[in-house]
Amino acid sequence: MVETRVRRIMTAVVIAISPIGVIAAFAQTPAPKPPPPKSPTAADWAAVAKLPDFTGVWELSFGGGRGGGRGAAPGGAPQGPQLTTAATAKRKQLQSEAREDNQTANCLPPGMPGIMGQPYPMEFLMTPGLVTIVIEAYTQVRHIYTDGRALPPDPDLKFHGTSVGRWEGDTLVVETVGFSPLTEIAANVPHGDKMRIVERFRLADPDTMTIQTTVTDPDVLTAPYTSARTLKRHRTWTIAEYICEENNRNFVDEKGKAGINLNQAGAPAK
Repeated sequence: MVETRVRRIMTAVVIAISPIGVIAAFAQTPAPKPPPPKSPTAADWAAVAKLPDFTGVWELSFGGGRGGGRGAAPGGAPQGPQLTTAATAKRKQLQSEAREDNQTANCLPPGMPGIMGQPYPMEFLMTPGLVTIVIEAYTQVRHIYTDGRALPPDPDLKFHGTSVGRWEGDTLVVETVGFSPLTEIAANVPHGDKMRIVERFRLADPDTMTIQTTVTDPDVLTAPYTSARTLKRHRTWTIAEYICEENNRNFVDEKGKAGINLNQAGAPAK
């Protein structure tokens, strides 16, 4: 996000001091703006009521109930992304550095697409023009805009990107762009500037949701990377509080070796 803002400031300076830049600025087509916010009407709420009901708390189906079987891979797990030669070399380099801990151990959330595969519940909220996903892991929130807006041509770089959705029959199709450089496609696989994620959310039955996720990135992947997940609805659950820093005892030393300080296990963090 900082890099994007700096780039915009520098562009503005060039335009301000260059006569050619001034002419070019007036010749540019302005980027489409999202629809202005408005109070939803009764008709808007009635339209939401006709959509597939995603509302409620869901959890990845690992076959063991809440807290059970979470170490297993979800059904339909892919073989792994097919990488370009440069991306393969980069992954080997990161693996050779023997990084024993990733940044999530120190409370930095994984961002997209990893945040949607966390073994914690997530709550879907449906309102006119918006689907909100409250993810228990790391207390994260995703906004999927369904109000007809276009994807931004120059998005701010964010952990979850910017997501725009549309309904194709009973399927919510979501496109997401603009990701923080701190996020990865998979473990030790950094993404490029052109990464795009398309998700397809659909109810297989009233309490089962399927999500097909396809990642494209011409700088890193030689083919689209597609995975499938199944979620189960828990109608009596609520999202729990997740304070990652509370009593956090993970650390990484100067050599990159991970460790846990158990000297004050259970004691409040100071």
